[in-house]
Amino acid sequence: MPDYYVHESSYIDEGATIGAGTKIWHFSHVMSGAAIGERCSFGQNCVVSPGVVIGTNVKVQNNVSIYEGTIIEDDVFLGPSCVLTNVTNPRSQVLRKALYETTLLKRGCSIGANATVVCGITIGRYAFVAAGAVVARDVPDYALMVGVPARQKGWMSRHGHLLKTSDAEGVMVCPESGLRYKEEAGCLRCLDLDEETPLPPEMAIGKEFYDTIKAKSGE
Repeated sequence: MPDYYVHESSYIDEGATIGAGTKIWHFSHVMSGAAIGERCSFGQNCVVSPGVVIGTNVKVQNNVSIYEGTIIEDDVFLGPSCVLTNVTNPRSQVLRKALYETTLLKRGCSIGANATVVCGITIGRYAFVAAGAVVARDVPDYALMVGVPARQKGWMSRHGHLLKTSDAEGVMVCPESGLRYKEEAGCLRCLDLDEETPLPPEMAIGKEFYDTIKAKSGE
């Protein structure tokens, strides 16, 4: 028995790789050569094409097609009906499979519902693409991207909060986590956690809930 869940209405082609704890719901199709990590979730009517690489703890909502050439790192969120492309100038009569472009979604970024990501670009770590936005160029880490075409409207924390007024030293604080951030030379960095370090458990599920679990377990 596989150590992942697939709804009976979905298809997993031979040659696809799926990690432990991943769940694939109704009417979805994972094609041969796709590689999906552990603890991912795919909603209804999703397609994962050959050659796609998906990390751990990725959340894919309904009606998302992930085409060949896409690389998705850990902890990425793809909102309902968002669009990922792989050819800049598609024509039905012209075969361009050899020209598929690489689109990289880096750790922790979020793509909003109905947003479009044009191929060949990189979405930075913990960046936040708003619903309906059209992104056609690289996005910095933690950037909030809004509109058509998408433009940066600020910085977002790891917990998805708009970072507002900085203090005298230029430090901005996330209202949910208390993590501190600072912009330098047009780049935002977290002062308390390395960008490649996963969130501690108490920050991932909420401190009060975490403390409750610890109390019940007797720790």
